[in-house]
Amino acid sequence: MGISVELVLLVMSVLFFLSMLAGKAGYKFGVPVLLLFLAVGMLSGSDGLGIEFENFEVAQTIGTIALCIILFSGGMDTKIADIRPVIPQGIVLATIGVLLTTFFTGMMIWLIFSVTESGISEGAGLLSALLLAAIMSSTDSASVFAILRSKGIHLKKNLRPLLELESGSNDPMAFMLTITLIGIIQSGGDTNYWLTGGKILMQLIIGGAAGFFLGKLAVRIINHIKIDNAAFYPILVLTSCIFIFSLTYFIQGNGYLAVYIGGLVIGNAKFIHKRSVMNFFDGLAWLSQILMFLTLGLLVNPHELIPVIIPGLIISLIMILITRPLSVFISLLPFRKMSFREKSFISWVGLRGAVPIIFAIIPLAEQVPHAQFIFNLVFFCTLVSLVVQGTTLTAFARWHKLADKPREYKKLEEFDLEFSDEIKTITTEIAVIGQTLSNGNRLMDIPLPDKTLVVMVKRNDKYFVPTGNTVLQEDDKLLIITDDQDALMETYRNMGIEDGLVKKQ
Repeated sequence: MGISVELVLLVMSVLFFLSMLAGKAGYKFGVPVLLLFLAVGMLSGSDGLGIEFENFEVAQTIGTIALCIILFSGGMDTKIADIRPVIPQGIVLATIGVLLTTFFTGMMIWLIFSVTESGISEGAGLLSALLLAAIMSSTDSASVFAILRSKGIHLKKNLRPLLELESGSNDPMAFMLTITLIGIIQSGGDTNYWLTGGKILMQLIIGGAAGFFLGKLAVRIINHIKIDNAAFYPILVLTSCIFIFSLTYFIQGNGYLAVYIGGLVIGNAKFIHKRSVMNFFDGLAWLSQILMFLTLGLLVNPHELIPVIIPGLIISLIMILITRPLSVFISLLPFRKMSFREKSFISWVGLRGAVPIIFAIIPLAEQVPHAQFIFNLVFFCTLVSLVVQGTTLTAFARWHKLADKPREYKKLEEFDLEFSDEIKTITTEIAVIGQTLSNGNRLMDIPLPDKTLVVMVKRNDKYFVPTGNTVLQEDDKLLIITDDQDALMETYRNMGIEDGLVKKQ
């Protein structure tokens, strides 16, 4: 008896809803959202609600597409002006750091399993240990910033853009190492290592160049093509994302690197309907993450993790306390201005995420020896990393004095307006509080700087254009436009508001 499409859609909708509820709880209590999504998937599997899903090929396809969209969206959200001061550090961490993490972790795993004479010490031995390490060598900082935002923590010393750059660009290196080691294992170790290293470097170069030039081409097409229906523009950008990834694959480049750089180029360029495109990809990226995490969670049955608890805990502690810090400190040796506390925090932010689990599916699809054991280990180590590191990031940042004090603010999003990038204006939304009316309750009584206008007021779900004689009330929402940043800051001060965010009373 076949399963109806309606039943599949019903189950998917329920799982998505449960995941969103879990994500809301994660923001409130500071638990990594990824961990909760995985938990929903695991609890819905054959050991829980009884949903059986064991198709690793389909899971790999879902993971590849989802990761492509997530990396592209991450690139679009990254501002080049923010990462420019830390580009050298980010590139070193994403390449040399990943390589060192793979080497140190692989060697220690090989030594441990050689002593215990179990698991991956059999068969390929050192190569399997290095493969396991390569799969787990990339980091996932998306959950990190979800936690920091939920707690109102702002990192100092350009740490946030550095971690964003590292997490967005280190997946390609980990992917290349994983694919390369699988090839070496399947060839029985009969491989020209210099040639292999050259291929890795070439794929990274081709991927980076393809992402840059195809991203430029996409921006040009978006701005010159005339589409009557504005709803097609987000779809056009999504098409560009898929095209960049797939074309780079066929020209022997690294598609993950290409799609991240392509997103970076497009997101920092000027193009029409940019705001709607950015909002579309923000939602699409979250949808991709939920789908990917649920799928990965369904693949694992909790009882299958029991045999890997001990080795998984050992490997997790080794990576958290030894190999990740060692790799970070060695990689950042040339950057003498970075303090010990900064490097220590970067080491602690080496969270494992969904990407290692996706990469762990590849050995299963390629029928690599001990692939199931490796997959279960990676999954368990990811859970440990999220629990141990994910739940302590806020405390760790404060302990190292790298976090500003949390501020309780309520952001306003009452006016859904879009301005062309060619219009050099600054807009903000402000709620009227008691201090705003201290000089009088009419709009003309508010000491607004020159070049600053209140163009619309929202009161009790109704909008109107004000005049100088308009009497304002507390909790009115004002849409303010100016073309000068200093004037905007002065407006905030005069109205008793800080940085465009209304202080909770």
